[in-house]
Amino acid sequence: MPPHASRRTLLTAAAMVAVTAAGAASAALGTPSTPDDARSPEGPPGRRPDRARLARFVDRMSLDEKVGQLFVSRAYGHSATDPDPADAEQNQTLFGVRTAAELVARYHLGGIVYFSWAHNTRTPHQIAALSVALQQAALTSGARIPLLLSTDQEHGAVARIGAPATLLPGAMALGAGGSTADALRAARVAGAELAALGIRQDYAPVADVNVNPANPVIGVRSFGSDPHAVAALVAAQVRGYQGAGVAATAKHFPGHGDTETDSHVGLPVMRHTRAVWEELDEPPFRAAVKAGVDAVMTAHIVFPALDPSGDPATLSRPIVTGILRERLGFQGVVVTDALDMAGVRQKYGDDRVPVLALLAGCDQLLNPPDLGLAYRSVLAAVEAGELTEARIDESVLRILELKSRRGLFDEAYTTTEAVDATVGIRRHRDAADQIAAGTTTLLANPRGLVPIDATSGPRLLVTGTDPASPTGTTGPPTAVLARELTALGCRATAVPPARAVAAAAGHAAVLVCTYNVPEEDNPQRRLVTDLIASGVPVILLAVRNPYDPARLPACAAELATYSWTDVEMRAAARVLTGAARPAGRLPVPVPGRYPLGHGLTR
Repeated sequence: MPPHASRRTLLTAAAMVAVTAAGAASAALGTPSTPDDARSPEGPPGRRPDRARLARFVDRMSLDEKVGQLFVSRAYGHSATDPDPADAEQNQTLFGVRTAAELVARYHLGGIVYFSWAHNTRTPHQIAALSVALQQAALTSGARIPLLLSTDQEHGAVARIGAPATLLPGAMALGAGGSTADALRAARVAGAELAALGIRQDYAPVADVNVNPANPVIGVRSFGSDPHAVAALVAAQVRGYQGAGVAATAKHFPGHGDTETDSHVGLPVMRHTRAVWEELDEPPFRAAVKAGVDAVMTAHIVFPALDPSGDPATLSRPIVTGILRERLGFQGVVVTDALDMAGVRQKYGDDRVPVLALLAGCDQLLNPPDLGLAYRSVLAAVEAGELTEARIDESVLRILELKSRRGLFDEAYTTTEAVDATVGIRRHRDAADQIAAGTTTLLANPRGLVPIDATSGPRLLVTGTDPASPTGTTGPPTAVLARELTALGCRATAVPPARAVAAAAGHAAVLVCTYNVPEEDNPQRRLVTDLIASGVPVILLAVRNPYDPARLPACAAELATYSWTDVEMRAAARVLTGAARPAGRLPVPVPGRYPLGHGLTR
């Protein structure tokens, strides 16, 4: 049996086992009705969410089951029941169980978050089989509630699922395109593919307004620096994801766009005044709420103007309840950013963080570093009276409403057919290229070098930084760019930076890919300087943050792609050769060089 057929057989078999275990009538798509109808919160499949019925279901749950619903944990392995030995050992060490399925059953988890580094996201059929088996584990244990499976699939610089799934332009590229229709289309494609994989919550879109070129963690993950433009694109993506059946998650509230510390490794401080926050950071989140976003993710940042206590926003009742719930009127699920990040662990211990997050008004507790400790701490807080069970019930009800709204009580499982009909199909790949075509930004072209006349087969040298692929399935960007230029009629060769200066002579131009060039002297600056001195025209491509030109000598032409993934390299090659006109406009200013909205058309 060929490998593809084997994967198909395994997935179909897993889905049928899951459906049978859950007591469903159909083997094509499982329905999470339970053998005991009294335990089913939604009744017959297809019924619209009924808050009163869900509330009665919550009343019948044990405290252990309720607390479990609050947690979304990582789990290691490509399989829910048969992980590789190293992943089984990791699960045993961290969680006291060997498999993800056992983890779900032990803690009555509300969700699992997928990571490539946890080996959850190898291939589309493997991901779908993992999703089916995890749902089976949830629907045959405890309260028999379907999981909300999630991941960070922002596209661009942050993606957990790679090719052959469709990879789309990221947020700042969409900001450069400026089309809400394209933003919605991108999210709809992304959401459809996630849903086919069994993933029903995406931690996207990013609603942060990036106004700080030195921001080490947001940058191109933001749509830009104009709060109203960002708001429109955020709202469009919310509609796109949720129109495809996937819960969108606007992040990182109350705004992470003007920080100089990465909250993964430290505790950032936002210095905006309340007035500046209302003008700059609030609009995208307000737009997301108005668009009906299912979830909002909190930021591990201190925001003194909003809460002078020094607590990170994730643990701040004035921010989560006072602003997000009461000022913005958000009634959906509030999910913490990952609780294993340094930003939320500096002031309080890992036993206190989940309790304080719930007291602040959060609902989902994402990826605590020690799940057992966090789970026991919440139970202990209820038993001690610090948290009331009624407070737990509020969050559980919101989570169940989200699951119901996204159809999980009707169709918890995916199928092989859904994967084959949706993930990485030609129509989606074509959509990605069409959207990317409007994003590449021509920043400078003083000598009219762009477009390059490809009809004469010019010799081009491609060099520069080759950052690792976000998913491990694309790139390297210099090789991809050279390949695409050659396909368009040029004779392009990619060489490493160490050989570029010596190899430059005799080429019509040298194309240099740069990646987040620092302000101080650095190898990228020296490479560009030496190539300019060679006398061969140099074309600069900033393949991540568009601020690079301000930190480098002026080149014969300068472009921004906002990502180094294949879809953006293809779009850049078409602009460089005149196969497409440059249409992108800077969604952020480049200090000292280019204003917001700058972009040449030739």
